[in-house]
Amino acid sequence: MAAGAPAPAMCVPVPRMKLGSQGMEVSAQGLGCMGMSAFRGPPKPEADMVALIRHAVAAGVTFLDTSDFYGPHTNELLLGKALQGDGVREKVDLATKFGSSVSADSGVEVCGAPAYVRAACEASLRRLGVDCIDLYYLHRVDTRVPIEVTIGELKKLVEEGKIKYIGLSEACASTIRRAHAVHPITAIQLEWSLWTRDSEEDIIPTCRELGIGIVAYCPLGVGFFASGPKLMDSVTEQDIRKILPRFQPENLEKNASVFERVQEMATRKGCTPSQLALAWVHHQGTDVCPIPGTTKIENFNQNVGALFVKLTPDEMAELESYTAAVHGDRHFHMNGTWRNSETPPLSSWKYE
Repeated sequence: MAAGAPAPAMCVPVPRMKLGSQGMEVSAQGLGCMGMSAFRGPPKPEADMVALIRHAVAAGVTFLDTSDFYGPHTNELLLGKALQGDGVREKVDLATKFGSSVSADSGVEVCGAPAYVRAACEASLRRLGVDCIDLYYLHRVDTRVPIEVTIGELKKLVEEGKIKYIGLSEACASTIRRAHAVHPITAIQLEWSLWTRDSEEDIIPTCRELGIGIVAYCPLGVGFFASGPKLMDSVTEQDIRKILPRFQPENLEKNASVFERVQEMATRKGCTPSQLALAWVHHQGTDVCPIPGTTKIENFNQNVGALFVKLTPDEMAELESYTAAVHGDRHFHMNGTWRNSETPPLSSWKYE
């Protein structure tokens, strides 16, 4: 850790925040657990990941994020083991997701049909070993099913006590509004970082108008602001960054200068580049909770230190100027993002 950087997680209390306006309270920074099991190379040793999760909870980072898609299923099973014993479950705000699955024929499939909603929830409850999921997200919007139908089934699960709060991931503003009209949405999960800001024009204002919390995934730019271009020297073929546009050689070379400028500012501030990038997300508002992922306790401690990095308005503007000319799209296709999340009108739905 850089000289003068904030103290590690175990030395300072992690603040808590209200997520949305329905009563949910979480740690002001969460822990994204995906990379422990999927999309960041081979799954990491289970015992090490259980130790990391329990370290996070002991440090006060109790907002844990997973999905039935990660693995698939293995990440939920991992969290289920980490939550066993020692009163861990009672301390944790547990978020998982449904709606995406892998098909041998067509790759990733998305489903928001009522029967699938219920079956997915029941399966996640079993894998996690819990009676109730604190925050249950629709991972991706099924553009074949009116959003009112999907949320209607989630509303029933709330009424049955199987989930407490409902969330959406990668949903556009109009879909958020339609969903919220059926049952209050507690949180919207979206990619938000120094170099991914496409949600700021419409989605963020919609969330704030409706009192919906914002959960920022990949707040370190899929790891770019932790290590810069050199991170690609050690990633495996199973790592999704191998195919993301911003990490392709022609774009990575140009984006190197972005990291260099962030690194220079971090040195001036006495923190690390990752802490600086995370601090920028924290400074977006008290309704924003970033969920950086990691597989190492030392990186976790460093990430928590970002909560105590203070930025002035001028420093915020300076950081934003560095990333104004990032090269490459954030995803290799945009169909799996909020840009493709409109659903048919409810009047078109044929109930079976």
